[in-house]
Amino acid sequence: MSEQKATSPRVAWHVSSYSVNGRGECVEAGRVLDAPRVAVRDSTQRERGYLAVPHGEWAAFLRAVKTEQM
Repeated sequence: MSEQKATSPRVAWHVSSYSVNGRGECVEAGRVLDAPRVAVRDSTQRERGYLAVPHGEWAAFLRAVKTEQM
């Protein structure tokens, strides 16, 4: 895993549709445009940067969450 700067034009960010309160207090994820990685950040503290993980690890994490293994 690698840490990156908070604002990067290389990430296509997506805000979760599961944000309950509508104020954007959720996790954002996005495809890193020039690398096979997914970036994740706290939408309330974007200036603190993001964590980038390989696509395969992100897919495994999502599968575990969906099957309630986490």
